[in-house]
Amino acid sequence: MSKLKVAAFSVSLDGYGAGPDQSIENPLGKKGEELHEWIFPTRMFQKMMGKEDGTEGADNDFADRSFENIGAWIMGRNMFGPIRGPWQDNEWKGWWGDSPPYHVPVFILTNHARESISMKGGTVFHFVTGGIQSALERAAKAANGKDIRIGGGTSTIRQYLQAGYIDEMHLAFAPVMLGSGEHLFAGIDLPALGFSVTQTSYGNRATHVILKKGR
Repeated sequence: MSKLKVAAFSVSLDGYGAGPDQSIENPLGKKGEELHEWIFPTRMFQKMMGKEDGTEGADNDFADRSFENIGAWIMGRNMFGPIRGPWQDNEWKGWWGDSPPYHVPVFILTNHARESISMKGGTVFHFVTGGIQSALERAAKAANGKDIRIGGGTSTIRQYLQAGYIDEMHLAFAPVMLGSGEHLFAGIDLPALGFSVTQTSYGNRATHVILKKGR
C-alpha cells in the first residue's frame, strides 16, 4: 500500500522551510539556499549533477533513501517555477532542464490548467486544478503501490498535514536560523495528528529526524 511521505525536506532551526521574498533570483527566499547546504556535497546529489565524487555518511544515506520506492510526486506550483497567475506561455518546464531528477509522474497543484509535459528520463509533469485530494488520488493511481513523495513547498506540506494525509516525514534540520519566511509547523499540533519521532541521526551538515504516524 502506498505511503504519502515527506523526505529530505530541509528546515531551519527556527522552523522555516523557505526564506522570505522568494523570486526568480532567490526561488527559496533570502537565505533559503542555506537550508540545503547539507545535501549539495553528497555523493547522491553530485551524481544527480553528472559528477562521480561526493561525500558519504549519514547525509548521503538519507539523501539516497529519499528516492527509494517512489512511484509518484506531488508538489506545489512554486516548486515548479516562479510564474504566477495564468500560464503566459508553455516554454517554462521547471527548474531542472530537459531531464528532471524525478523519473516518475509528478502532480503539480495549480489553479490554472495546463497540458501535461513529458520530459527526458520518464518524468511527466501533470497540472492538477482539483485540489490536494484530487492530486493525491491521481498520484496514488500512478504510483501503483509504491510511495508518493511530497516535494514541497512548505505550504503544500502544511495542507496535506492539516488534512491528515501524510504518513511519514524525514526532516533535515540545518544549523541555520531564518527569522522569517514560510514556517512549517505554525498552528499544527503534530502529536494530535498522531506523529512521533522514531529516529534521530546526526550528519555532517544536518540533523535528520524521522516522524511517523501511529496506526
